[in-house]
Amino acid sequence: MKKTLYFLILCAPAFSTAQVYKASDPLAHTFSIVARDPATGEMAAAVQSHWFSVGSSVIWGKSGVGVVATQSFIRKAYGPLGLDLMEKGESPQKALDELLSKDAGREVRQVAFLNTKGESVVYTGKKCIDYARDIHGANFSVQSNMMLTDQVCIAMQKAFLQNSKMPLAERVVACLKAAQAAGGDIRGKQSAALIVVSGKPVKDSWDDKLIDLRVEDSNNPIPELSRLLALHRAYEHMNNGDLNVEKGNMPKAMAEYTAAEKMFPFNLEMRYWHAITLANNHGVTEAAKMLKKIYAIDPNWRELTRRLPKVGQLTVTPAELKQLL
Repeated sequence: MKKTLYFLILCAPAFSTAQVYKASDPLAHTFSIVARDPATGEMAAAVQSHWFSVGSSVIWGKSGVGVVATQSFIRKAYGPLGLDLMEKGESPQKALDELLSKDAGREVRQVAFLNTKGESVVYTGKKCIDYARDIHGANFSVQSNMMLTDQVCIAMQKAFLQNSKMPLAERVVACLKAAQAAGGDIRGKQSAALIVVSGKPVKDSWDDKLIDLRVEDSNNPIPELSRLLALHRAYEHMNNGDLNVEKGNMPKAMAEYTAAEKMFPFNLEMRYWHAITLANNHGVTEAAKMLKKIYAIDPNWRELTRRLPKVGQLTVTPAELKQLL
């Protein structure tokens, strides 16, 4: 898509720059949601746009602090700076007002903040492209610009309120689906993203995101995002299975592995490690049957099995190893 960049020379405070529309700040006209689950304290942000890699620019979050969506003519700084101000104790409204007051390009911005209390605030500049709208309330804010119809935010709000029993991640994806059904981006579809953070601070920054999924370029990004979320849930079952193995609870471990495989029955990774766990826990005969089917699809897994005893990942006798191979 051809993009025209406009340059303005202005005298403005430090947050502003000489270029109101910068090549480094994408023109991600889009729809998004920031939301909180009052039952778990989790906070989420999700987005879709006809723009490449929209998640790398629009949605931001930090456990124990809040979530941010910055779109239209994006100013990425609203993400980290907004989170920093909220972490220091400022309300979403005060934090957003402070940043807007220093931004000479505020009339082309669309920004939403939400904190751990579920307090939300949203701003839509007067020069955002129609249809541009926002709706916010306790525990959520939905915002959109350059939409085909004026019903997108209404559809997202309705989906959010009607799906309160869903886990938060699935709930906000349902809102994206509703937005697209109401018309979505006038230009079409390309990328989507989802993040979920905890309502409580985490000790290590690398554990900050509970969920962090992106579809960078797709003809149908929202269904693909939904598929990735389901895959994420399946791997949560796999991880829970591993934890139960460590605790010696094999029935629970097998139940978790089976739950994962039911969600994605053609995923060889899940089936393989299920079999190896069985073999390590006196289920060699059953494991051998599972592995035989896996080897028939991809023989490289047989070679991997040969390598596992050397590093202690497969603890079987030579005779049992032969049976597994």
